Amino acid sequence: MKIIPAKNSTVAQTVVKTSSTSVVDGMEEYNRLKLRLLVITLISGLVISLAVWFWYGWKIALSYAVGALVGSVYFRMLAKSVDRLGGESNRLGFSRLGLFVLLMAIAAKSDQLEILPAFLGFMTYKVAVLVILAQDLSQDLSQDLSKG
Repeated sequence: MKIIPAKNSTVAQTVVKTSSTSVVDGMEEYNRLKLRLLVITLISGLVISLAVWFWYGWKIALSYAVGALVGSVYFRMLAKSVDRLGGESNRLGFSRLGLFVLLMAIAAKSDQLEILPAFLGFMTYKVAVLVILAQDLSQDLSQDLSKG
């Protein structure tokens, strides 16, 4: 049972009962969302790497692809850390930050990698978040238009 503050000032609080099936459904939806985000990240990293290779050459494309791959691993580690939140752990931790620092250090020292494309590749997982956000907003907008 959850207690949710009411928007109405006359009612102090609203009690919402959650069933175990709704919790299971919520976890299934969460797991599908994680998978969609990871797949979109990998596909967009591949597509953008190919486009970068076409316009800027293999060295920049390699840097972007390596960054996108490390960003995908970072995202997967973040998702696992969030999964543990509330159960085994009460905080997220910063071990994933070392992955980013390692990528930047390797890109800085390597003759084969460039820092900026590797950084932009690392941020490719943000593209997946924006794609999911745009899909959700367009669904909400179409539902609102169909009601009104």
